[in-house]
Amino acid sequence: MYFEKIQTIPFEGVTSQNPFSFKFYDANRIVGGKPMAEQLRFAMSYWHTLCAEGADMFGAGTMDKSFGGKTPLEIAEHKVYAAFEMMEKLGIRYFCFHDRDIAPEGATLRETNENLDHIVPIIQKEMERTGIRLLWGTANCFNNPRYMCGAGTSPKADVFAYAAAQIKKALEITTKLGGEGYVFWGGREGYDTLLNTDMALEQDNMAYLMKMAVEYGRKIGFKGDFYIEPKPKEPTKHQYDFDVATVLAFLRKYGLDKDFKMNIEANHATLAGHTFQHELRVARDNGVFGSIDANQGDMLLGWDTDQFPTNLYDTTLCMLEVLKAGGFTKGGLNFDAKARRASNTYEDIFLSYIAGMDAFALGLLLAEKIQKDGKLDSFVENRYASYNSGIGAKIRNHETSFEELEAYTLANGEPKAESGRQEYLEALLNQYIASAGQIL
Repeated sequence: MYFEKIQTIPFEGVTSQNPFSFKFYDANRIVGGKPMAEQLRFAMSYWHTLCAEGADMFGAGTMDKSFGGKTPLEIAEHKVYAAFEMMEKLGIRYFCFHDRDIAPEGATLRETNENLDHIVPIIQKEMERTGIRLLWGTANCFNNPRYMCGAGTSPKADVFAYAAAQIKKALEITTKLGGEGYVFWGGREGYDTLLNTDMALEQDNMAYLMKMAVEYGRKIGFKGDFYIEPKPKEPTKHQYDFDVATVLAFLRKYGLDKDFKMNIEANHATLAGHTFQHELRVARDNGVFGSIDANQGDMLLGWDTDQFPTNLYDTTLCMLEVLKAGGFTKGGLNFDAKARRASNTYEDIFLSYIAGMDAFALGLLLAEKIQKDGKLDSFVENRYASYNSGIGAKIRNHETSFEELEAYTLANGEPKAESGRQEYLEALLNQYIASAGQIL
């Protein structure tokens, strides 16, 4: 055991004073016709949880995550067992990984693949033992210096080829482990200056790489969803997957819109100048909602801080969008989040997950209440009621013309401006959140 001091985390309710208990996350509670665990589909991020040691650009790591291993491969073995012990104790039923999270990179691609082939059966046995499943896999095509100018968008053809070979292996692993999704996150798929960039060629190449990935994945029996995770900047100044709308335009241009959905991260949304809810809404409205990376950023900082989500407004509005989308199918809530650098104990990792899981559990309960109550939906429906009859219905059904609209305006005069009542609606949202005790 790696976490002997920590027992299985129980649900004890909002009155509990035990920090190692859930206050709101009751896995078996029925919400929206499903157990809470199925509505939320929590996943552990392998990279932050098992690999990130608290290092930043100004200092070395503050945590030892070798878990008792000595060699790189032995450390990777220990991480597997630590990961599944942690997930079992937290009641998390899914996990996500990059290929380089689970096994060390070797001197050659062949050696790296051999390391993966050594670790994957160990993961497979732990999955069989526990029933824990793989939400999605991906390839880390951004960390190694070879990818300093991108992978699929690299100016070097041999780098493109290396990335394709790496993604091929990652798809094979994801398929073998029964992954429900495969994610493209363009960690360096962008540019720092247009002075040295052929933007058209880079995007053409990226689309070709993605098409080959879809074709190969289906060929080897991958039945999961393919996702793109939008992010506007960092590490490159401008990334091609800037936000959901930009990615949609890219997918539609290259005929990939039927193959890909969105994996939306809260912190990436705010870096793009949007709210988390905005990005979810754009995805839902366009039929590409897929999965979520659950975290939050610091609005005073301009980079991706990947904090555990504790903001109830964000989690409530997020889960309202998820419920309106019909819930998750193959996606879920992956905690792409890490304990702060100064929170440097294993206990802190557990406490971070408890905080995030509770925040989303309460957000789900509040979202269900808001949806059932119907006041917000009713307000929106009434605000656009003029499009249900008369000239509005003709506009909505695309059955009018400039000539008819001119005649209508001349006959009816100046339109009446009506209040959007934003402050009232924000106060109503406050009221829902303040009354959370009534649903617990």
